[in-house]
Amino acid sequence: MTANEIRDSFKSFFESKGHQIVPSAPMVVKDDPTLMFTNAGMNQFKDIILGNHAAKYRRVADSQKCLRVSGKHNDLEEVGHDTYHHTMFEMLGNWSFGDYFKKEAISWAWEYLVDVLKLNPADLYATVFEGSADDGIERDNEAASIWEQFLPKGHIINGNKHDNFWEMGDTGPCGPCSEIHVDSRPAAEKALTPGAQLVNKDHPQVIEIWNLVFMQYNRKADHSLEPLPAKVIDTGMGFERLVRTLQGKTSNYDTDVFQPLLTAIGNMAGMKYGANEKTDIAMRVVADHIRTIAFSITDGQLPSNAKAGYVIRRILRRAVRYGYTFLGFKQPFMYKLLPVLLDNMGNAYPELLTQRTLIEKVMKEEEDAFLKTLETGIRLLDKIISDTKAAGKKEISGVDGFVLYDTYGFPLDLTELILRENGMAVNGQEFNSEMQKQKQRARNAASVETGDWMTLDEGETHFVGYDYTEYETRILRYRQIKQKNQTLYQIVLSDTPFYAESGGQVGDSGVLCSEFETIEIVDTKKENNLPIHIAKTLPTHLDAPMMACVDTEKRDACAANHSCTHLLDEALRQVLGTHVEQKGSLVTPDSLRFDFSHFQKVTDEQLREVEHLVNAKIRQNIPLTEYRDLPIEKAKELGAIALFGEKYGDEVRVVQFGSSIEFCGGTHVSATGKIGMVRILSESSVAAGVRRIEAITGAKVEQMLDTMEDTMRTLRGLFNNVPDLNVAIRKSIEENASLRKQVEDFMKDKVVACKNELQGKATEVNGVKVIKSILPLPADAVKDIAFQLRAEAMTNLLVVLGTMQFDKPMLTVMLTDDLVKRGLHAGKMVREAAKLIQGGGGGQPHFATAGGKNAANLKEAIEKVVELAGL
Repeated sequence: MTANEIRDSFKSFFESKGHQIVPSAPMVVKDDPTLMFTNAGMNQFKDIILGNHAAKYRRVADSQKCLRVSGKHNDLEEVGHDTYHHTMFEMLGNWSFGDYFKKEAISWAWEYLVDVLKLNPADLYATVFEGSADDGIERDNEAASIWEQFLPKGHIINGNKHDNFWEMGDTGPCGPCSEIHVDSRPAAEKALTPGAQLVNKDHPQVIEIWNLVFMQYNRKADHSLEPLPAKVIDTGMGFERLVRTLQGKTSNYDTDVFQPLLTAIGNMAGMKYGANEKTDIAMRVVADHIRTIAFSITDGQLPSNAKAGYVIRRILRRAVRYGYTFLGFKQPFMYKLLPVLLDNMGNAYPELLTQRTLIEKVMKEEEDAFLKTLETGIRLLDKIISDTKAAGKKEISGVDGFVLYDTYGFPLDLTELILRENGMAVNGQEFNSEMQKQKQRARNAASVETGDWMTLDEGETHFVGYDYTEYETRILRYRQIKQKNQTLYQIVLSDTPFYAESGGQVGDSGVLCSEFETIEIVDTKKENNLPIHIAKTLPTHLDAPMMACVDTEKRDACAANHSCTHLLDEALRQVLGTHVEQKGSLVTPDSLRFDFSHFQKVTDEQLREVEHLVNAKIRQNIPLTEYRDLPIEKAKELGAIALFGEKYGDEVRVVQFGSSIEFCGGTHVSATGKIGMVRILSESSVAAGVRRIEAITGAKVEQMLDTMEDTMRTLRGLFNNVPDLNVAIRKSIEENASLRKQVEDFMKDKVVACKNELQGKATEVNGVKVIKSILPLPADAVKDIAFQLRAEAMTNLLVVLGTMQFDKPMLTVMLTDDLVKRGLHAGKMVREAAKLIQGGGGGQPHFATAGGKNAANLKEAIEKVVELAGL
């Protein structure tokens, strides 16, 4: 079976068992503060598992694209070194939300592996949770007894809490799990060592392929467990590992998932996969990482220097660095592999095909930029090596190694490789110390203490904010959180008009009022699809009926900016072409930001045309047409534009302003006239193929026009209110340029005269000409004179000049090469002399400068240099 056939067979099997087959969620997670990437198949069902929303389907199955770069066996720096761990991977999974449990999950797993896929039962092992005295849980005898119907007892192995007790986080749903392992070793090895002894021992041929999680507990903040009201089955099978097992390979990279990529990489590098361990690792790194990068860009996450974008940039740079170091790729190469990836995965994930041009352009630009950074880093390392050798050492500082890693993207092993070639090493202890400091800083910044939810009433939150900004409500539950020395409270309401931050729009703020008190809501966030109201204080009367009141001024400003992004989207497509797609947005009360796909700078004329089109739509006062709970197929028939990288349900909300029709969950104006007016402030590049427009609307435009008018009035006043300000400014600039030229010409004459005068005053000491003086000239003119004197003298010359720069004394020292060869060093001399003017400096052996604070001792400092020269 091919990889694609195996994927389809899994879905078909569970469909036959009454499961709804759902599409993969995007790999990039939006609207979940606890996650940047989908790292498990269950992520898209978190809100159901947590009980925030009822399940539409009680049985579900899918193939989910996932990304892991940390955690058990998933350190990024290890990927490529073994044969079965990856950054991006597919997870085949089946779920039950309060329907079937252990019996069916285990039986169907066995049926699929043995009866459908024909795996040898003798090669299969199952682990069960051994129990925990700390948690008061006995061994999972229920799962073990079910396994005994299929496996001999010797193939059922007890597993510890680390391997066989799954937890969503520090708190929340959890439970025992049962892993299925397969032994793919040759028969001779199996005869020597039973597979049971190698389960969970990191043997490359005895690996876990499927994990069946039985969620039956809830972990509280005090670490105690309570039974989960509705039990959940959550299974995950590593697709790449399953393919490897079925195709009889000993490495995931030997399967048809990776072989086309590895062949293409080998052809480009003029190397053969399997010929050399170092180049094999590099090829595996590139083959693994290109999948991650392509899927991330497709799902809307571009490489950047922050959060999820930084993770993607690190992964891309790691691949480029391996290609550069071990495969000889000195020019961008990864983007050329994209056609191979699309041929292999485009049918299963058609979104890759749609975003092909964007992926190629982003990859190439990122590769170009990093290759330049690599060259800069290598030059810096060469200097560090040179300085270290000059000091008679063979080990560079770990601090220097960490700067290379942190600033220039140089992983430690690349630094070590270059150092080894020079017979040197890096202080690994110092490097690790710096790395730990950085990690601790990050942990401290992100550390959050979360209390248990205190439940006052059962029920789900109903959002009423499309129709109301004030609504009667009650508190369902609350909890305390502590972050950055601040205590906040998260409150869940039965009904809320507060819009929770999502889709690029910031969350509402406002107040909760009861007859006893008024509590400020500072923000509203979404956590696992649940609106969370954040307050600095907790109501004292928690069970009192309350009125939830949104800050309408902020809401109206956000709505105007959000509606404006829709009109901008449509206008950009009209002016630039239908290739324009939204790639992100930020909607706040003060401004809007809109990112879109386009492969060149938008001209000023095009921006003005876009702005005029949007303002025309605003003046038409087009009313909002809103469709709620519209079947997604109907929405597509309407021509509604969907955002790439977003996961939509079977029913969606559509927002329409005339010919602008988009999928959207945000708040909007009732008619375009309420936007007032739009003014585009800037247009810039975010990444290859992605542009960004920043704009303001309504009262903010009015404020900007007032500021511009005030500025113009001030400027006219400066030019005596001339009728044509443009002509007056041009004339002033031209006169200034002419005067500057005159000053430069005067300064050139002055430099020549000064140089000639200094040559006439030169004294000779022990065969060396000494020129020393304090000059009333700027520092750059003094430097010019020093170099001219050196060029004309050629040998036996010491120049020591002082000057005043911005009321601060400056010292300049110049030596001819023969004096440098005798052991004189301008940098060392000037550094010592600068102490007399309460300053410091340095430079090269032949030329150096210093600055200070004490002008009174400038002459004394000049004499000190002459003394240090031994003259």
